[in-house]
Amino acid sequence: MNVSDKYRNAWESYWSETSDALGEAIWDADPSLSAQPHSDLLLPYADPARTIVDLGCGNGTQTRFLATRFARAVGVDLSHAAVEHARRGTDGDTVEFQQLDLTDADAVRALHDRLGDSNVYMRAVIHQSEPAARSAVAAAVARIIGTEGRAFVVELTSGSRDVLQRAASGPAGPPPKLQRVFHHGLKPADADDEEIPRLLAEAGLKILADGETVLPQTEYLTDGTRMDLPARWFVLAGR
Repeated sequence: MNVSDKYRNAWESYWSETSDALGEAIWDADPSLSAQPHSDLLLPYADPARTIVDLGCGNGTQTRFLATRFARAVGVDLSHAAVEHARRGTDGDTVEFQQLDLTDADAVRALHDRLGDSNVYMRAVIHQSEPAARSAVAAAVARIIGTEGRAFVVELTSGSRDVLQRAASGPAGPPPKLQRVFHHGLKPADADDEEIPRLLAEAGLKILADGETVLPQTEYLTDGTRMDLPARWFVLAGR
């Protein structure tokens, strides 16, 4: 199945109304807080000579960092507007971006055919995908890594819902960057904790390592502390 028009349009409108300013998107954390520690966890298992594909790359902040750790980085996103953001911010021939629907099996297969078995970086994509599409997203990870690539997947846990609810229930309502997410109909932390590892296993992915972490956001709570969302990470191989 492909994603619904409603879901596609939500992301298109979100990125169309987001400027190129670093950190305007709530999840656009500095790579030192995201792709850098995540690639440190992945690299003991992954061949850096292989391409790494950043699934759900957004404006490409993390993709550009990953290109410094791997031979080449390819960022893909459902949103055309996000891909245009990413291309505007990129100068160099070790990074490229393309629009791709992860639930389009033919498009995912074509990407794998072009790149060969690749590494994957996927940060917080399954948890906010439409429920009917989540198994296809996990299957896309498996298809892209094949037998030789490795994947780093990190997803929000139910603990994130508590943080988001506290942030949204303040006297002034949700802080601006979080309000924009809700305004466009996006639903963070929508998957149950047991669902993510189940979907990964059903896609034929083997967990090599996993652990608990937080995903730092670019928004702050009313007490001035940074919004850090509880998450779980996985390093994965094909079977």
